Amino acid sequence: MALMTLHQYLAREERENSVPHELTTLLLSVADAAKNIRGKVSQGALAGVLGLAGTENVQGEDQKKLDVISNEIMCTANEPCGMLSGLASEEMTEVLRVSDEYAVGPYLILFDPLDGSSNIDIDAPIGTIFSVLPCPGGKKRDITEADFMQPGINQAAAGYALYGTQTQLVFTLGHGVSAFTLDPSTGVFYLTKENIRIAAETAEFAINCSNQRHWLKPVQQYVGELLDGKKGPRGKNYNMRWIACFVAEVHRILCRGGFFTYPKDDKNPDRPGKLRLMYEANPMSFLIEQAGGKATNGFRRIMEIQPEKIHQRVAVFLGAAEEVDYITRLHQESGLTE
Repeated sequence: MALMTLHQYLAREERENSVPHELTTLLLSVADAAKNIRGKVSQGALAGVLGLAGTENVQGEDQKKLDVISNEIMCTANEPCGMLSGLASEEMTEVLRVSDEYAVGPYLILFDPLDGSSNIDIDAPIGTIFSVLPCPGGKKRDITEADFMQPGINQAAAGYALYGTQTQLVFTLGHGVSAFTLDPSTGVFYLTKENIRIAAETAEFAINCSNQRHWLKPVQQYVGELLDGKKGPRGKNYNMRWIACFVAEVHRILCRGGFFTYPKDDKNPDRPGKLRLMYEANPMSFLIEQAGGKATNGFRRIMEIQPEKIHQRVAVFLGAAEEVDYITRLHQESGLTE
């Protein structure tokens, strides 16, 4: 049986699940951007795209050349599609209104153009994360940051592209998670897995243990219990993984289950977490929940958090429901607050 292309899949979604044509058109623009970014990533040093760009993003982090290039690709591929009223990126200080030369549409898009920047120069997995929100009022020219201040439960679509041994496009339109693999010889994405589900139990977790001395008490207790293995209170042995790329971490969970966390710590006590709510946590939480998992900030469901600013950060605990429920209970019983 021939594999279904991305175009065919989206046509089916319009027909069988009443997905708006405007949304499927936007998804095709995102897919085109991912293919262009993948091309730059695959060329690497041959195209002179490795190394630092000599600039910082709005969070004060050093930008890699590919960060800047990928951000430009995401903007130029999606702004003209006619389905957007505005764009926001982890790499841009302010939201971007659609130019007067292009038609506006009923959606807003937010993205991390190249997640896992520390992996770029060592040829480890990196990716692009995106989130689609409805534009308040349908569509408009005078878009502002306030229009983006919507909780994750409002997302119309979310997903990521993973640039690894294969290029994968994984997304949800609100009724399950599907994965597509790029055929580099034809430039076509083919459906390779749909209705992805995450087991409620797992024996695999991912955390950056170099921050162990900074973790708050609930996380110290939780990881300590995991490391105690079968003789500890959890009664089983756990394996740990860490790729330093959120896209790759979530992809592993969607492929074989697991649990991921990037918690708040006392290294930066005034910062509620490292990952960005709007560009990273919300879209990944949407995917994880659609696959049967859970995602919280240690106290409540991430997608119910009302954002207060476009570059807001948040603690993240996501994946297998059993583990997320347990670590969330430890936080709620600790006497700590968000």
